[in-house]
Amino acid sequence: MGKNIKVNVEYLTRVEGHGNIVVNVNDGVLEECKLEIVESPRFFEGMLRGRSIFEAQHVTSRICGICACGHSLASIQAAEDAIGFKPSDQTIRLRKLLLHMENLDSHLLHIYLLVAPDLLGVKSFVPLIDSHNKVVRRALRMKKTCNDVCDILAGRHIHPISSIVGGWTKLPDEKALDAMLAYLNGMIPDMNATIELAAGLKFPELQRDTEYVALVSDDGEYPLLMGDVGSTDGVRMNKKDYKKITNEFVVPHSSAKHTKLSRESYAVGALARFNVNYSKLRKEAKDIAAAVGMKPKVTNPYLNTVAQLIECAESLYDAIDIVKHFKEKGVDHSEAVVVGLNEQKRILVKAGSGVGAVEVPRGLLFHHYEVDDKGIIVNANCIIPTGQNCNNIEHDMKKLVPEILDKSEAEITLALEMLVRAYDPCISCSAHFLDVKFVR
Repeated sequence: MGKNIKVNVEYLTRVEGHGNIVVNVNDGVLEECKLEIVESPRFFEGMLRGRSIFEAQHVTSRICGICACGHSLASIQAAEDAIGFKPSDQTIRLRKLLLHMENLDSHLLHIYLLVAPDLLGVKSFVPLIDSHNKVVRRALRMKKTCNDVCDILAGRHIHPISSIVGGWTKLPDEKALDAMLAYLNGMIPDMNATIELAAGLKFPELQRDTEYVALVSDDGEYPLLMGDVGSTDGVRMNKKDYKKITNEFVVPHSSAKHTKLSRESYAVGALARFNVNYSKLRKEAKDIAAAVGMKPKVTNPYLNTVAQLIECAESLYDAIDIVKHFKEKGVDHSEAVVVGLNEQKRILVKAGSGVGAVEVPRGLLFHHYEVDDKGIIVNANCIIPTGQNCNNIEHDMKKLVPEILDKSEAEITLALEMLVRAYDPCISCSAHFLDVKFVR
């Protein structure tokens, strides 16, 4: 007789939002395997309708307190694309700096507070305060540095203020540049210690080949803020074709939609970006990849955390270079946007449709706005990274369970929890309202 297993994890811990894991193995046969997203619907797309494009980023940054900057940047990009506004090179560089800080902050949170407890054999981050006090202090110190740089650059990290449609309301002066550079250089020793810690950790084994989707570009830069959409299966599309990429569909057990592209599912996030754009990583990031034995194509989803670590180096050293650029070239303060005074003078508003596609910590984020001739949003759509990953997580779970049936129920449960956590899901962001029409 085969093994019987029932796993029912209600409200998985150490993830953002509420999700359940349900697995049922009867006589050695996997009969049920689901990631249930049980969040209530969020009505952000409805909130955007009737609002000006100049206030949209302040609304959408509230979608998530962890990736507030990413939502803000995707919103700004969609609005500018809709009215045909082209931001300056200076504006783009500063937006990249902001995105780097969010990537760093979020990845460090995931590595240290959400994943490390599993790998160090404890239930939460709290016991590590006693057993690994220096590690805890390092994690909090690095997170604070990211927040401090965001504060200087954008007014605050959670729900940034000064990054808006058209540019920046406040631009960094020499004192601000010096402060940011000091903070970033000060992170390097802690980053090196983080790499040493990660190199000694053992991650679970699971190999499942899937399609990895991320931004791609023809320049030499590791694309996070702009580009087309590409995949490891050879897909390349313009961001305006995002609906053909995501192909959203509804499943009965989730308030988050599922997606698929060339296969039954696809993955976005740090591991997807690593697999798609490895050749464009900086030397510092490639050195870390070599040190931990990572080279594409990596098909173990648990190693998304290691890909995040590699991206931490990418973001830190690129951020340092951006600040150094402004130290050498200076900042053109005449570009500062005075809200209410020169929006209409410098930014011509017209009707149109625009898409923002930005790589946020958890993967590819889409914002799509239809705008009238007064700059008012008449329709909005947001497709969140975790929503794109839900389907792939379930297929990973279905591959994993039969391979670990020789383990105890507690060990199987932990392995499933660790698998979901490896994706660093932002579940609340992914839950959308479903418009149901009854046909009688």
